[in-house]
Amino acid sequence: MKKKLFSLTVVGTLVLGGISVGSPTVSAVGNGPEYGGNETVNTSILTTYDEMVDFLEKQEVKQEQMELEVIGQTVKGRDIHLVKYITNPDNPTILYLTQQHGNEQLTTEGTLEFIKHLGTGKTKGILDGVNILIVPMLNADGAMGDVNFSLDDYVASGDRNLTRYNADEVDLNRDHVDRIQPETQALHNNVLSLYDIDYMIDLHHQGAQSERDGELVSGSILYPTTENADPEVVEKSKQLGAVVFNEIDPTGWGHLGKYNGGSAETISRNGIAVEYGISTLLFEMRGMSDHYYESYVLGQKSNGYLIKQTVNTLTASAEAISDGSIEEQDISFWDTLAYQNTRASE
Repeated sequence: MKKKLFSLTVVGTLVLGGISVGSPTVSAVGNGPEYGGNETVNTSILTTYDEMVDFLEKQEVKQEQMELEVIGQTVKGRDIHLVKYITNPDNPTILYLTQQHGNEQLTTEGTLEFIKHLGTGKTKGILDGVNILIVPMLNADGAMGDVNFSLDDYVASGDRNLTRYNADEVDLNRDHVDRIQPETQALHNNVLSLYDIDYMIDLHHQGAQSERDGELVSGSILYPTTENADPEVVEKSKQLGAVVFNEIDPTGWGHLGKYNGGSAETISRNGIAVEYGISTLLFEMRGMSDHYYESYVLGQKSNGYLIKQTVNTLTASAEAISDGSIEEQDISFWDTLAYQNTRASE
């Protein structure tokens, strides 16, 4: 049966749920709150699909350089959106992809905040040197819990449960070769095949118990690891990772490990790098918004620093591509960055 959780005061919450993001604290990583049956995991504070669409439509009206496009529909018929900032076709282009897995929502919350920043002076000048494409919620059915299978064992409370899978219980991030699902078809047919994309950051969440050097991580990163990826593509992926690592790891509240990822090309990080020559980076944020495994779910007190981690990642990577500094990044840190491991249960 679905777990019933105790309510605690919400600290550092979400972008569009009516509460602003709080400032992260140094202790947010190593001693960050986890779900243990006494920590609130309330999906009601997460942005719904309809709220996201309303936000994007309003931002398109406000922002002269922003264009909103529908690239396809989910299994349940929800529109899948692409946010476009294309100021100069000759500029390099980066794609930010969130919520292939519907229960990994805080990256979407951070991405929506980043979109808002692009319409203000907070990111002044970035768009002069880079084109930005954003798919802010690929798996809207999973994010809304509108699926054709039971979610009774999921731990979160609130107005809905969120699941990794799409409505037909398929993992979209294992569908990048066969492309059976409408969501992955939309991404490939109407984004990856149509635009000249140089870089992509694929934003995910992982379990809450991963650590590096004995300290719980705020996230982990990885470049394409398939042997079929072009070496130059991999090098540029590592440069993209260097930008992210140098932005997040020194903060005091950020602590990144190297992700233990496979080489299968059904995974977007690998398959997209091979098929399209796009330099890809996987970023796995700590903890999930909902799951049937309690150890994967993170208490919502951690939402603030995870959202900020997303905003900083998108801003820093766009800036580095825009001003060309990404090409000067030292990638030697990858040789010594430790793979994360799972903390033993106490």
